[in-house]
Amino acid sequence: MNFTKLKEKKIRKTISKLSKKNEENRVVSQDKIKSIGILTTDKVSSQLELQSEIESTLGVRNTKIYSFRRFNKTEEISYRHFSEKDVNWKGEFHQQNFKSFLEQPFDLLIAYFDDKHLYLELATLQSRASFKVGFSQVNYKLFDIDFSLETIDIQQFSSELKKYLSILNKL
Repeated sequence: MNFTKLKEKKIRKTISKLSKKNEENRVVSQDKIKSIGILTTDKVSSQLELQSEIESTLGVRNTKIYSFRRFNKTEEISYRHFSEKDVNWKGEFHQQNFKSFLEQPFDLLIAYFDDKHLYLELATLQSRASFKVGFSQVNYKLFDIDFSLETIDIQQFSSELKKYLSILNKL
């Protein structure tokens, strides 16, 4: 078994432990949404104007986005991306900018990915956001609200999100 497979197995165990702990200790905030964090893949963030669509639909200005992209030696290091190399075998992120993103107490975290993704799930669990939304195809234990939609349809996602947040008096 190579190091990468061992690391991924250890991270899966960490996700399992964190999701059980999260389920037991989860307290949903009743605060209005003022700050939003978005976690997604590089593919989605390059194809869609995700950040501007969310800001315009929800009427919030201070949205921050971070994307996962596979590690490639030839690509430049970006402060808007993280990779599998930014996680150690214990499931701890060591890129300082991404750690500060996860430690920021967002009022809403949008996990905008619809496939099971080890590193994005780990980041979602470790985020200190008070309210988390995402897609039901991933892992229902991660989110307070999950949607069964396609990621390609950002307008439908943002309108559904606005509808549910309005019902919950978060907007």
